[in-house]
Amino acid sequence: MARHADGWRLLRRPGAFRRLWLARVVSLVGDSVGLVALILLVAEETGDGVSVGLLLLAADGTATLLSPLLGVVADRTSRRRTMIACELGQALAIGTIALLLPALPVLLGLVAAQSVLAATFQAASRSAVAELVDDAELEGANAVLGAGTYGLEVAGPLLVALLLPVLSVPGVLVLDALTFLVSPLLLGGLPRLRPADRAAAAPGLARQAAAGLRVLWRQRLLRAVSLGFLVVVAFNGVDDVALVFLGRETLRATDAATSLLYAGSGLGLLVGFAVLARRGGRGAPSVAAVAGLAWSSAGNLLTGLAPVLGAAFAMQVVRGGGLSLVDVGTTTLVQRSVPAELRGRAFANLYGGVGLAAAVSYAVGGPLLELLSPRGLLVLAGGGGIAASAATALAVRRARGRR
Repeated sequence: MARHADGWRLLRRPGAFRRLWLARVVSLVGDSVGLVALILLVAEETGDGVSVGLLLLAADGTATLLSPLLGVVADRTSRRRTMIACELGQALAIGTIALLLPALPVLLGLVAAQSVLAATFQAASRSAVAELVDDAELEGANAVLGAGTYGLEVAGPLLVALLLPVLSVPGVLVLDALTFLVSPLLLGGLPRLRPADRAAAAPGLARQAAAGLRVLWRQRLLRAVSLGFLVVVAFNGVDDVALVFLGRETLRATDAATSLLYAGSGLGLLVGFAVLARRGGRGAPSVAAVAGLAWSSAGNLLTGLAPVLGAAFAMQVVRGGGLSLVDVGTTTLVQRSVPAELRGRAFANLYGGVGLAAAVSYAVGGPLLELLSPRGLLVLAGGGGIAASAATALAVRRARGRR
């Protein structure tokens, strides 16, 4: 087998990986539609950055507190059944929001519940990839998964821009809920994917969760990349808060045009993942991850300096290209360096930490937006991320040297 496999060939080959890819495409494209609709709804109802920050905090931050336990679930249960249950639960949460349009506190609670289910699904699905493809195909598999999920999130904001003139927010959310009902039909065709950790006498839940935290900390290279990832997200997570106000207030754009700003990074992700899927793993995953952190931070800084909506959109495309490198590099590094029985916990804890960093960014970003302009906040975020990326590069270089 060639050392660097073309990821797109995996989709032309019938089998379990293609089913997993299709299931993730359907649910995450629908989810990106729902998130943009909710951001616009909350911004319209409240008119302040704090409420939008709270929405994003519920969406990305809640699962962080439970991530060590969610990883245990992913490792010690049938991952096929777990993924199906999580999709059905998300359909219920989003469907309830669509039907009731509840007050902000209830809405935040439902979004938080969905985030817990989504985090469990992601840990189980990322862990399963290493069992569905060969080692030489991992980079390509991760890239085409990224293109089909995060990359195709560009479709979400674009669909919102097309649908809002004819559909209400509840109608858009109903579409989101329906995608979570289609996904389980595809996941049902996967192999059984028995628990990766099948030890008969498992230690207590707390000790199982702690083992997932230790595996990230004890490996120098993985620790350096993980910590750098978290710090850069802490700086740059505020872009989700700032972009809606950059479009509406600074650049005087309509809601439909503002939603295109959120599509920019998705388009960049799609292009980046497509390129990475074609070229395969031709460099160290840790190096790709660090380069992506710096690249994506520069995209936010340049977005803050953009004079018109088109330029801001283009700079978000640049940001998305960097994020594709971060995702493929980090995911492949975990899959190759963490034992199979701990892989679900490693992914849950890593991306739980990313969620915590994003939550901190949202919590700080709302009040900062009241003090700074959207432009100033994006420039501050991007500049801080570039500095953190440089520090991470030095740490990775030392860790690689010791290895």
